Amino acid sequence: MKVRDSGMPEETKWNDFFNTDLLLSELNIDSKIIDLVEIGSGYGTFTIPTAKLIQGKLFAYDIEDEMIETLNFKIQKEQIKNVVLEKRDILSQTCGQPENSIDYVMLFNILHHESPLEFINEAYRILKPTGKIGIIHWRSDISTPRGPDLNIRPKPEQITSWFDKQKFMIEKQPFIIEPYHFGIVVQKL
Repeated sequence: MKVRDSGMPEETKWNDFFNTDLLLSELNIDSKIIDLVEIGSGYGTFTIPTAKLIQGKLFAYDIEDEMIETLNFKIQKEQIKNVVLEKRDILSQTCGQPENSIDYVMLFNILHHESPLEFINEAYRILKPTGKIGIIHWRSDISTPRGPDLNIRPKPEQITSWFDKQKFMIEKQPFIIEPYHFGIVVQKL
């Protein structure tokens, strides 16, 4: 199921919204991570730099044919060997990874979905104990040139409230990622 209000702008405009290296650093994405899942890979804005940082495989999923084709072309062009790219509806099919098998899950600009807890539950299922979820989302406290309607953007405190304290701990409290986003890092207990 496609996430509501999630159309993508032209790629160069999209990439201008992020300082990717800073964002990945702030979300603790580094060479200590072995296997990582990215739900909603889009143009590969985060996929390719993340694949270059981690030790193992990056499993990238998207539901849009155009996004899969674009990212696949880039992966081939840059000869990146550790990305496993798949068109897949995570909410109706899961991501297909075994339970307790993944070190990190990226949930970037996706939690404005009607059922955000389904993404969190799938992340919990596949994460190893002490595995992490990195979250970014469009801020709702300022005007932004893109992003979903302000009415459906989750606020940082709303997202942190979605995490069961018996299953997760907030490793890094919500923080601003200039200019338009905020981030959170959550750890599975």
